[in-house]
Amino acid sequence: MTFPDAVFAALRDEPGRVVVEHESRQVTTTELLDMVARIAGGLRARGVKRGTGIAMDTSVTPEAIAAYLAGYALGAMVVGIRPGFSAKQLEHIRSAGVTVMVTDDEIKSLLATESEPLLVTSRPQDVARLVYTSGSTGLPKGCVFTYESMTPSSKWRDAAGLAGRMDRHLVFGSLASAVVYDYMEQALLQGGVIVIADEPRFPAVIEKYRITFTIMNVPRLYAMLDSLRDNPVDTSSLKGMLVAGSPLAPHRLAEAVERFGPVVFQGYGQSEAGSLTLLTPSDISSGVLRSVGRPVEGVEIDIRDGEIWVRHPALMREYWDNAGETAAVLVDGWLRTRDIGRLDDGFLYLTGRARDVVIVGGYPVYLGPVEGVLATHPDVDQAYVVGSADEQIHAFVIPVAGREPSVEALSTLVETELGPASVPVSFRFVASVPIAASGKPDKQALLGE
Repeated sequence: MTFPDAVFAALRDEPGRVVVEHESRQVTTTELLDMVARIAGGLRARGVKRGTGIAMDTSVTPEAIAAYLAGYALGAMVVGIRPGFSAKQLEHIRSAGVTVMVTDDEIKSLLATESEPLLVTSRPQDVARLVYTSGSTGLPKGCVFTYESMTPSSKWRDAAGLAGRMDRHLVFGSLASAVVYDYMEQALLQGGVIVIADEPRFPAVIEKYRITFTIMNVPRLYAMLDSLRDNPVDTSSLKGMLVAGSPLAPHRLAEAVERFGPVVFQGYGQSEAGSLTLLTPSDISSGVLRSVGRPVEGVEIDIRDGEIWVRHPALMREYWDNAGETAAVLVDGWLRTRDIGRLDDGFLYLTGRARDVVIVGGYPVYLGPVEGVLATHPDVDQAYVVGSADEQIHAFVIPVAGREPSVEALSTLVETELGPASVPVSFRFVASVPIAASGKPDKQALLGE
């Protein structure tokens, strides 16, 4: 069954079942479908139809979930607006064929529309959504995904059994995030309950709402682990926690497993490609801590000159209105990720970004491996390495509490493992790293401090 028909069918199969909890409020499948129908009717009255570009600038609420589903039911091109974009970036996004802007206040108006039969009008090759990259290198690029690519059988193959852990799936952040939306959708398909908490406080929110599954970026996981050392809470309800978004230090992964049990998964993916690999609790228990896992079912990975290329049915079709960039990354059905890595016994290991490089003495030095080596020092909790405009390498190190390695020891470690060209010209010990709106560490901000 194609998208979004499969989602609506799953909701209709269990009329009256509670499907969303928002604080003390409970929303049933019947109520959610009624909201979708009303919002779809209101959007249709405003001229939305197949191919219309609609931007969703909303918070995470049951009504916002319904608004996204209404847009897909109409066959529209849904553009999620996540927090943190600059005014210039927002102007760029809104220029991508968007004619209708949906906000939380607008949803209230749309819900006043009289309910009418919900008719799905999308076609497989229609553009379903634009997923925007973080824009860390300038204006964000819009990744074009079709309705066919969003069909569950194309984008979701659950050999690892994640879906069975989604009884109570905590959703937070922004529905504009493809990974947030896709895992929320999977919970709906599997009969789980979507739990929404206003301003969730971690890790207490897990205990309060008896959460069984959630998605976690690396900085938030680190903050949770730090908090739990002195302020323990009951996290025994967790059956699964997917950590993704940026590299996860092996010793912190081991700490997470020790604290939460065999429920931690590590994932790797991209805006252009969705989920690509998964490291499972079984993999971790066998001692695999440095890998981002094996390719998920249906994903092919090829290493070409050290760079990771991928192919699977749910890749983006193109970058919106950017033929040059599209041609640079999509070749014969393969996507060039621009990440550097290697395959070993079926596991993928990331070593850096193809563009995360500094030229030293005429030769490229990839910064990812430098971070990886620094993180192996027993007194280093986290390490971030940045290249400056004058092609100098700078390291920012968060030491283990109460221990601070010497600069000499760190320099020697890098030189021994990677050679003298890879040794940073400066080391700075910091208590934390700024977090960008994307949820990833903002390494460039460190240079400006």
